[in-house]
Amino acid sequence: MSKRNTQEAKRDARERLRAEREKQARKEKMRRQLTVGGIVAGVLALAVLVGFTIANLGSGGDSTDWEAIAADLEEQGENAEYAIPANASGEDGLTISIGDEGAADVFSFYEEPRCPACADFERTTGDTVADGIEGGDFRGEWTFGTFFDEQMNGGTGSKNAISALGAALDVSPEAFLGYLHALYSEEFHTSDNRADDFGDDDKLIEVGRSVEALSDDAAFSQFEESVRESTFAAWSIRMGEKFADDPEITGTPTVLLNGERVETPRSPEELLSLLG
Repeated sequence: MSKRNTQEAKRDARERLRAEREKQARKEKMRRQLTVGGIVAGVLALAVLVGFTIANLGSGGDSTDWEAIAADLEEQGENAEYAIPANASGEDGLTISIGDEGAADVFSFYEEPRCPACADFERTTGDTVADGIEGGDFRGEWTFGTFFDEQMNGGTGSKNAISALGAALDVSPEAFLGYLHALYSEEFHTSDNRADDFGDDDKLIEVGRSVEALSDDAAFSQFEESVRESTFAAWSIRMGEKFADDPEITGTPTVLLNGERVETPRSPEELLSLLG
């Protein structure tokens, strides 16, 4: 692609992002107007407003313009500003570290949301990891890749799922662990290399409804709004770049213990035996 065409593509992406922001602002203004009108008009008008809102929320698909957000990040460069989930750490906000900071051992997990092998790993060891973190036996850290989106598989499900994981992390570490476990569960994960179910916001919201740490109305509303509004989309893109920039990570799942790569445990017993 020529430099001119590349610049034009970036300009088009920025224009789409600007248009989307203006569209969201108009929708918010209309929502406020309709809400006030509903209060004045009474119960009937309020019912119409609720029906209108539900119809729009159930539109399905991935609401994020990933190309536009990526172009915006590139334009801003290394010092790009983007929303970072609460409970994330590091200067760039891309460190997901759950557990006692003083723990003697640290497991680092490198995974891909659409990866079937990652789903198998989580189903086998996920409960053990969560219990070990809760008991203070070790700390867990996660980095997520998006290479299923970027290679022959296509789609946006990996980025979209990481954004949803960020939405859960923003609520609490417990919500993150619960959402991660649910995402990879037999109920929700297709375990098919070409499947892109997570490219649907409604699917990711459905996963969230099964998470105990998101069962509180306020917590779930916060989570859902973050998914619907693509709050952590830019963070998701940066997370995928962090994964791709690590030359030591060539596949998923990859497990490190205290910075040293270990053979991926195939059972809870194997995982715990690594601690010595």
